[in-house]
Amino acid sequence: MQIDIDIAKTLRSGSRTFELRARLASDSRRIVVHGPSGAGKSLLLKAVAGLMAPDSGRIEVAGRSLFDSGNGVDLPARRRRLAYLFQDYALFPHLNVRQNIAFGLQRGWRNPLAHVDGAAVRYWLQAFELDHVAHQLPHQLSGGQRQRVALARALAPEPAALLLDEPFAALDPGLRERMRAELDALQRRLGIPMILITHDPEDVRAFGEHVLRMENGSMADVRELELVERNEA
Repeated sequence: MQIDIDIAKTLRSGSRTFELRARLASDSRRIVVHGPSGAGKSLLLKAVAGLMAPDSGRIEVAGRSLFDSGNGVDLPARRRRLAYLFQDYALFPHLNVRQNIAFGLQRGWRNPLAHVDGAAVRYWLQAFELDHVAHQLPHQLSGGQRQRVALARALAPEPAALLLDEPFAALDPGLRERMRAELDALQRRLGIPMILITHDPEDVRAFGEHVLRMENGSMADVRELELVERNEA
């Protein structure tokens, strides 16, 4: 089993309450969670990444138990070996491309040197065709280049899975289509499992080997929903 999730989380803000009840078991290497804004998709991804602790349940990725409330397991984010690509890419604005990629490879919080080098850094600069902008800062890059840097930084430590939070939402339509194709080719080449959350049907069509629909904090397998709809028809 690549991904096995069964978690619950209650969030309260004043008189408002939001209930996250997420269940997912899949052997697929391409899982897409589709749904409107506010459905709970980002909360799910943060729970898997270790950025939010569920109230109860379990999370397993690639055979490793990351969270299990019954057995007292809650690995910190840095030990989960997961690559998380934020919607805004979250690049360090004061670090150049080379330093941003190298940051994911080191321990501690000391900034890498401006001319940091190494086999892994060189590999990802070449893999994403970033050699010619290696010493530029994030604000000097195009939207597509920033996404490539963020992906390179996330993938450099050789994570067990890739978590993508609306990865194309900030791009214009032409670049969005091109970056989908690049991610498609990269994921097939690396064979790394990924969970992609989106509200865009085009993302579902491009990456949806296993698609789940999320609304109001609850998830349902699209294949099961389609079967129910056919039976009701």
